[in-house]
Amino acid sequence: MSKGFLEIENLSQRFPQPDSNEPMTVFEGVDVTINKGEFVCLIGHSGCGKSTILNVLAGLATPTDGNVIMDNKEITGPSLDQGVIFQNHSLLPWLSARDNVMFAVRARWPHWNKAKRREHAERYLHMVGLDDAMDRKPSQLSGGMRQRVGIARAFAIEPKLLLMDEPFGALDALTRGVIQEELLKIWSETHQTVFMITHDVDEAILLADRVLLMTNGPHAQVAESVKIDIPRPRERANLHQQEAYYPIRNHLVDFLVNGAKEMSARAQAAAARGDDPRHSPRVVNPGKRESHPEPGPRMVRAV
Repeated sequence: MSKGFLEIENLSQRFPQPDSNEPMTVFEGVDVTINKGEFVCLIGHSGCGKSTILNVLAGLATPTDGNVIMDNKEITGPSLDQGVIFQNHSLLPWLSARDNVMFAVRARWPHWNKAKRREHAERYLHMVGLDDAMDRKPSQLSGGMRQRVGIARAFAIEPKLLLMDEPFGALDALTRGVIQEELLKIWSETHQTVFMITHDVDEAILLADRVLLMTNGPHAQVAESVKIDIPRPRERANLHQQEAYYPIRNHLVDFLVNGAKEMSARAQAAAARGDDPRHSPRVVNPGKRESHPEPGPRMVRAV
């Protein structure tokens, strides 16, 4: 069996509890494969360990059990091969938008001269629509513009894996939509491998090739891998007109409302029995109705 570009193998995370000799198991037995160039979103309720998984992929956290193999090498720490975009843009306040991106580019390619670094940085700032704001410092930019600089900076270092932890969560709906479209445009040109955490079902459907669904913690698991069988390029304005949109959306919402809790209870019962926690997610394609003859959940339309 061929291996994927990113292999998450039997990943578990436990933390000590001050009032107990038994550690708390946040998630366990996570087995996920991601192919090169895939855009994968991870969804789950708060407390299931989504951000911890992302931090492990970034090399910022060490799992209790398991490992992560990227491009045939184990991830053991931070690297320029992993680019990270957090909800907080984390720009250097004393540098302009251009210089913030150039700073990252210099770390990636220290042998490049200034002119080449500048040209490279401006290319990505142009891709996120900041041609007229390159000389502004973060304090002179709106929240959405600062986040665009963060996206340009992350893509500019051309990491093997781009990690995003709810990067648009603090933005208003209109700004969020614009930046989602910018992100899709850049991804379609660069073919980066992307792993993104989001709480927004519609955002995941718009952006992702697959959506991974996590059960509730403790003892959380990645329960399902849902294929987003909607053709690309996708546009936010007409996404709801796609035939597969509502079956996929209903499946995701139904899991978050009902399935995550039910499957979490079963996982906790299995943990109490001492069963092997290792779990590969069930592959689901709700957009292909012929593959799922059972009645689907009631249609839920976006408000």
